[in-house]
Amino acid sequence: MILVTGATGNVGSELVRALAEAGEPVRALSRSGGRDGLPAGVQAAAGDLNRPETVRGALDGVRAMFLMPGYEGQRAILADARAAGVERVVLLSARSAGTGDTGNAVSAYLIDAEEAVRASGLAWTFLRPTSFMSNALRLADQIRAGDTVRVPFPDAYTTDIDPHDIARCAQCALLSDAYTGHALELTGPEALLPADRVRILGKALGRDLLPVPLGHAEARAELEAQMPKPYVDAFFSFFVDGTLDESVVLPTVREVTGRAPRTFEQWARAHAGEF
Repeated sequence: MILVTGATGNVGSELVRALAEAGEPVRALSRSGGRDGLPAGVQAAAGDLNRPETVRGALDGVRAMFLMPGYEGQRAILADARAAGVERVVLLSARSAGTGDTGNAVSAYLIDAEEAVRASGLAWTFLRPTSFMSNALRLADQIRAGDTVRVPFPDAYTTDIDPHDIARCAQCALLSDAYTGHALELTGPEALLPADRVRILGKALGRDLLPVPLGHAEARAELEAQMPKPYVDAFFSFFVDGTLDESVVLPTVREVTGRAPRTFEQWARAHAGEF
């Protein structure tokens, strides 16, 4: 049995689907434990990663698990996993974990998550992707309202990755010893500016969308309305101060999965209905 935590999330849902299609026994863990959207044959389980006692039962019979980072119960869950006979854990991390910067709120929780996994005694693989293509869904309300789209960090090139490709790499790491002890740096196939992604979305929607770059003060005000200030500070450190470079295309997805990662145009066409 393979346990997928965060099974209703961007990566988790793709991973559940990929494993099920490959004929692997899968248990999908979410807070609700609901079956909505799960492929046939997949077991549903309820559990909260901040409350380890709620996850313990879902570990029964599990040999490998996909783990989300940043939850209070992580160390206890890892200890319970080892006690239950789990052999392998694949952790979803991010590129910023490689900076070693524990003063950055985003990097710090990822570094802590990786350290916990290393200390668990389980065989491990870390996935360190760039920004997700699915982050573009945050623009959906603007796009429904009109043709102008306000974008922060307009000068930041990033090689955004489709969660589908992260899930395919996770699948390979869960089913093989080949990536044990590796931190896999994952990127999409091209470096784009926010304005490039807006224009590509417009093409997929059959509309002429106009990207409007936000100044730093405007971007900070909008982001602080959506998330805690330490996380906003972290993103400004990454994409304004340049402490994280997500502009370089890496070959890892092709090397691990045997297929090129999907382009943003492909992602946009596949998700056009969500805009």
